Amino acid sequence: MKALLLSPELFLHEGGIARIMRLYLKALCEIAGPGGRVDSVVLNDNPGTDPRATRYSTARLGEQAGCQRRRLRFIRETIRLGRRADILVCGHLHQLAVAWLARLCNPRLRYYLVAHGIEVWRPFTFLERRALLGAHRILCISEYTRRQMLRFFPGLPAERLVVVPNTLDPYFAPDLNDQLSTAPFATPRILTVARLTGTDTYKGVDTLIEAMPLVRRDFPLARLRIVGQGDDLPRLQALVQRRGVGFAVDFTGPLSDEALRAEYAACDLFALPSRKEGFGLVFLEAMTYGKACLGARAGGTPEVITAETGQLVEYGNIPELAAAVADLVRYPRDSEVVRRHADSFAFPAFTRRLAAALA
Repeated sequence: MKALLLSPELFLHEGGIARIMRLYLKALCEIAGPGGRVDSVVLNDNPGTDPRATRYSTARLGEQAGCQRRRLRFIRETIRLGRRADILVCGHLHQLAVAWLARLCNPRLRYYLVAHGIEVWRPFTFLERRALLGAHRILCISEYTRRQMLRFFPGLPAERLVVVPNTLDPYFAPDLNDQLSTAPFATPRILTVARLTGTDTYKGVDTLIEAMPLVRRDFPLARLRIVGQGDDLPRLQALVQRRGVGFAVDFTGPLSDEALRAEYAACDLFALPSRKEGFGLVFLEAMTYGKACLGARAGGTPEVITAETGQLVEYGNIPELAAAVADLVRYPRDSEVVRRHADSFAFPAFTRRLAAALA
């Protein structure tokens, strides 16, 4: 198999799409087989090979074209490398028209779209609809995303939309030296990880802050640890001061993988009550440490969090959110059950699902 992977980013930043597309690169290299080759074209990354690419590839990795946000270069490189590919996996809807163009230049090319979440939960433009109809299959990260796409574009052949859930990064697995929290649950440490930008307020970080006064009534020593950065940070910091919980909320800023693993290990529960989460990879990361998760009953989150691994609440319902924290503290989930649930999304299973979808 000769494959071409298109992606907005792979290594430039640490966003959720970049992280999952690195795993698509790794899986494609493993699926390619003897004599296979996997090239990649990345819109935002810089030219040249990133040192981390060796962790997410095999000897079958071919050219890596970083385009430094130059769209014309992205189009040219896609057409050039697409001429020698059998399949093309497109990592974002915004790039699908380029995949469609590459197929016009190579009629034997089959192209696939990875549908992540909110970018496809809306009406489509004429060009997007045309490109979607040309896709051999659409790889939806959740059943919710699949249903939303069919809702907004009923003309899509339903059999072409298959669910390929996101997977855990095998390099993010807990280290044997990670020290898991041994603090009593009477002093719960709540962790959240999210982009803190004005366009991502749906993540619900502000609702966690709003809930802290209620949480502290039951657990006076409770702390909320917020990992992330972005232009919404000043608003969130001001909200902390208005709610009078500055002594109970910590903003860590961005963290390295090693420091983030330490946060997962040290927390008592993980919370991200997001209204539009396509999947929620951070839930799986927390679950690998045996940590119960709290999310909103919205988007793809209910496909990740079960009653055995955490609790779901209505988005924006502050009393319910505080009550769910209390429930998870008083009735902790079995950490081994939580870990086993995360294992069902492990990378080998993802690779098998992807190989079946590309067949």
